[in-house]
Amino acid sequence: MRIIPIIGALISFAIVMFFIPRLIKYLRNIGLIVKDQNKQDKPLIPVSAGLVVVGGVIGGLMSYVFIQTFFYEDSSPLLLTFAATTSLLLVTLVGFIDDLLVNRSKDRTSGLKQWQKPLLTAAAAIPLMVINAGTSIMWFPFIGEVNFGLIYPLLLIPLIFIGSSNMVNLLAGFNGLEAGLGLIYIGNLGLYAYLNNRPLAALIAAVTFAALLAFYYYNKYPAKIFPGDSLTYFLGASLATIAIVGNIEKAALIISIPFFIEFFLKLRGKFKKQSFGYYENGKVKSLYDKIYSIPHIFTIKGKYTEKQVVYLILLIELIFAGLVWVI
Repeated sequence: MRIIPIIGALISFAIVMFFIPRLIKYLRNIGLIVKDQNKQDKPLIPVSAGLVVVGGVIGGLMSYVFIQTFFYEDSSPLLLTFAATTSLLLVTLVGFIDDLLVNRSKDRTSGLKQWQKPLLTAAAAIPLMVINAGTSIMWFPFIGEVNFGLIYPLLLIPLIFIGSSNMVNLLAGFNGLEAGLGLIYIGNLGLYAYLNNRPLAALIAAVTFAALLAFYYYNKYPAKIFPGDSLTYFLGASLATIAIVGNIEKAALIISIPFFIEFFLKLRGKFKKQSFGYYENGKVKSLYDKIYSIPHIFTIKGKYTEKQVVYLILLIELIFAGLVWVI
């Protein structure tokens, strides 16, 4: 059984590495491009890598289904596997629809309306809801464990999906940032699930990590493709799925603290302030004189390059990821 995540991860990585260059060309041909705001000449970059990444993840998970079916002849975990796969695919399609609504100015994607996003991402949680995935006992800070019974699958699972899918999308706007953050929190959750004997959660994390690693190669500075909402929604849903399937909501909650901080900072700006800045003497300068996003901590004075800003934010996520192993 230990070899299965490795096989799935290799398949996932190979699929994304093979198709990303072709996707870049295709997205340029259909005009699905946006400006890279932090560059001097603001080049137009293809956006929406989620469909290829989720394709890699599905390929990795289907290898697990194949091995379980034909070699181990054990179909008991497959219902949960298919439910998780369906939820991830549905939420990626929601993000892709969001990406297709590209602003004509090419400054950014205009996106779905605010009321549409939670409604559609909640619908993506239905496959996990109807099979009663996970356990109804959850841990909360200062409270401890609480048994929610039927409230868990009928209410909390869609709420977890809504929160996770949309929160990852908040902290974005720099080359390699979303993918880099994903590698940290997905990788840590996967290792945590593996060491705590949550094999399916570890498998989902492994194939997602591998697919994301392949994407990061093309998304790191200078980016050749942007993740788009199709990928950020997928990453948030992956975080939720791993937590639900592995019953490791506590670890997921701790590792998501930077996104909660980002939420309150964006709330301060009434969700109208952008995380990115503008190019000035080789550095990135914030558009504002106050902090409305975590990147503004490093860009408000214009002292750091885009790569340095990304590395500093990744360091913050690494610190909170480390708390998972302490608390």
